[in-house]
Amino acid sequence: MRIQGASRTEDLIRRLDDAVTSREDSSCCRAVKQALVEVLGDGADLLDAAMLRPARDKYARRLLHRDPSGRYTVLVMVWNPGQGTELHDHAGMWCVECVHRGRIEVTSYSIRGGDADEGIVQFAHETSIVAGVGEAGALIPPFEYHRIHNPFDVPAVTLHVYGGEMTHCHVFTPVEGGAYRRQWRELTYTD
Repeated sequence: MRIQGASRTEDLIRRLDDAVTSREDSSCCRAVKQALVEVLGDGADLLDAAMLRPARDKYARRLLHRDPSGRYTVLVMVWNPGQGTELHDHAGMWCVECVHRGRIEVTSYSIRGGDADEGIVQFAHETSIVAGVGEAGALIPPFEYHRIHNPFDVPAVTLHVYGGEMTHCHVFTPVEGGAYRRQWRELTYTD
């Protein structure tokens, strides 16, 4: 029997509640990733139309669920063609991301030099992948630096499960000599 609409969302929340119970970060991320892949992997609708609406000037970032115990949040991000993030961290928080519709490109980095506390760092490119519906990846600090971009001609929708509520992060903008300047960025939700 196929679960539809709100029931699918409730099923996802139940699975996530089970996935985050009494686990350390790496096993928690594996369990969250499995839950997302199982629920989103068949490409069936999970979200209502309001959650799927793109934003014109930048990607949309909407709260789907906040765990009452503060263990995790689930966000929906909608990426119009050409939209993406700057190189950023996850403020020391684990995250699992899964594609619900379309495809996205994810480019991961690691710090190879500099001093993040001083605000200037150098990065090494690790991997670039294109992820499609039902494909998921995890970021577990200190492996938490990446960019997400939609280079395709149709919108993409991703679900992000964070190990808490990510209200800020650091973005990294290029400076002379191939280094990046770290800047604190407050994160907000899209209406």
